[in-house]
Amino acid sequence: MKKTIKAVLLSAFIFPGVGHLLFKRYISAAILAATALTATYLLIAKVLESAMLIVDKIQRGEVAADITKISELASQQPSTDGWLGTDFISVILLITWLVAIVDCYRVGCSLKKKD
Repeated sequence: MKKTIKAVLLSAFIFPGVGHLLFKRYISAAILAATALTATYLLIAKVLESAMLIVDKIQRGEVAADITKISELASQQPSTDGWLGTDFISVILLITWLVAIVDCYRVGCSLKKKD
């Protein structure tokens, strides 16, 4: 398998920036991985925050411990709370992932031309 294809697949299926490590582009790999890790952390924190609000409502007796009520509450949680809403964070994570894939391909092709 060609090195470019390996790098693209690593970036696509493992984590953004991993493919750059194959080309020894450590700064690019660190920037992409740090951005993706930060977005993932923020996304998980927002989801856990919403889940804890629902758990609190159940413990206080405001909501019955019924799966349909819990699903209803989860779908009613706002995903656009401020500029760091889950929608925005998800878009940033997706863009980071796509940039990592495209940049891996670009770097691989440019290195192939030099050889």
